[in-house]
Amino acid sequence: MSPSDPKRQSRERYSLQRLRKGRAERKNKERKSERLRESIRKGRKFFIATVVTELLIVCLFAAFAVHKSSIQAHRERVVPEVSESSSSARNTSDDDYYITTLLPETSESPVVSTSPPKVIKHREEPHEYAMFMDVHVMIFIGFGFLMTFLRRYGYSSVGLNMLVSALSIQWAALATGFFHMENGKIPIAIDSILSADLATAAVLISLGAVLGKTSPLQLLVMAVGEIAVFATNEWLGLHIFKAVDAGGSIFVHVFGAYFGLAVSFVLCRGGTEKHHSSNEGASYRSDLFAMIGTIFLWIFWPSFNAALVTGDQQHRAIINTYFSLAACCVTAFAVSAAVTKGFKFDMVHIQNATLAGGVAVGTAADMMVQPYGALLIGMAAGTLSVFGYHFLQPFLLSKINLHDTCGVHNLHGMPGVMAGLVGAIMAGIASETDYSYSLYLQFPARAPPANSSEYTEIFQALNSVQPGDNRSAQAQAGYQLLALGCTMVIAIVAGLVMGFILRLPALSQVPPELLYDDKFTWEVPEVGDEEGCSASTGERPAASIYRPDGKRADQVLEIDS
Repeated sequence: MSPSDPKRQSRERYSLQRLRKGRAERKNKERKSERLRESIRKGRKFFIATVVTELLIVCLFAAFAVHKSSIQAHRERVVPEVSESSSSARNTSDDDYYITTLLPETSESPVVSTSPPKVIKHREEPHEYAMFMDVHVMIFIGFGFLMTFLRRYGYSSVGLNMLVSALSIQWAALATGFFHMENGKIPIAIDSILSADLATAAVLISLGAVLGKTSPLQLLVMAVGEIAVFATNEWLGLHIFKAVDAGGSIFVHVFGAYFGLAVSFVLCRGGTEKHHSSNEGASYRSDLFAMIGTIFLWIFWPSFNAALVTGDQQHRAIINTYFSLAACCVTAFAVSAAVTKGFKFDMVHIQNATLAGGVAVGTAADMMVQPYGALLIGMAAGTLSVFGYHFLQPFLLSKINLHDTCGVHNLHGMPGVMAGLVGAIMAGIASETDYSYSLYLQFPARAPPANSSEYTEIFQALNSVQPGDNRSAQAQAGYQLLALGCTMVIAIVAGLVMGFILRLPALSQVPPELLYDDKFTWEVPEVGDEEGCSASTGERPAASIYRPDGKRADQVLEIDS
């Protein structure tokens, strides 16, 4: 048999192919085994860290947190004894949580009684609860769905938003409560969990800057650290500087945005491969889901800005935010068309810049900006945000490698700084002419000191005014700017430190090939194409149906478009 025998050559080629195929199969099995082992290690770390953190929070609640007493949490109005000049039934204010009624009620003249009156207590919902629920919807639905624009990261956008929020509201209730302890205990009431929701919003804003680039374990570490710094900065601004920030534009939006940007800056050090991936993109349907989040946030934003104030201040905050959002929405559409090729709308602008008016008016929401002023603020915010997305964000990415997945700098950062500046201007021009004696409720630090004749006069007219520091309008404006500057510095420094912590190998780094991909942390059903659905036909070309033997049985599922 000659060496050139065709049959021998064919057998040799076949053997060589089998050998190569066997080697490739062994390598694939080894890679799969290594991925499985890494997934198990990652899952164990996450499980242990999550359970330990939750147990520590339970212990802290057991040691420090208590319900407010009935007198603190729910005001109870007891009707005094009836006299001949009094009525048998007293009207109660709308703010009372209990309505009390004197029994029995007759048409005859009341008789003086020496025994305590009988009181029936009708429980009403606390007035904070409606505002709290609006903010709660914003946290879990608004922020969650706003981040679903990434076509392969929908599970993580909504799911990790829920996970981080659930942890953050617990830790925030404690962290902020440590600065307001009474007799060594943290009193918990509805206003406590409302404040916890607002603190959680700062964490979710930071999450937007690092979305798709962090593992669940990294996000939990970031949330715990950020809440601690947030509570400290908020206490510094509100109780030391005595700045006014009704809508949280300084202490929530500015802090969350620049903390997240600093974290992202550190995580992406080393070149574009740290953040660049073909997965980072939107699809028709993912953008549509993100608009659900936008509309929820847009509708409920007045409650976010008005939740922590009452009376006339709450009235102004709702109206000013309402008009600012409306003007911002219209302007964002107009400017988006103006800067986009072909004069078409850009969905990135519409999803985000339409909300910037709520951020930009936040600090001054409860001040006398007047409706036309709120409209002007909204127009400026919409323009600023669109310009940020279209021009500034690509510039920062190319020059300093600052990668911002959701563009939080354009929606929360710059509009938040704008809100701080507007708040300082309004504080600098505020006077009794505009506010009357309620000026000292609006800016408590401007009230005269105790035991002064000025304070006595004001207290006689408005007994809810507390003694203050007798600040001038210009001094209050200066403290507003100081709070804004300190918040930015603290957020950036703390964010840089947190970024280096999150780079530790023990915290389950996301490999470059799985950036912005749910497969890193979720069981994802296989689909026939990257987006799962065709945007034009609404069909799912090849949905993977797994049989008991593990093999696929591809079917075509018709989905209503």
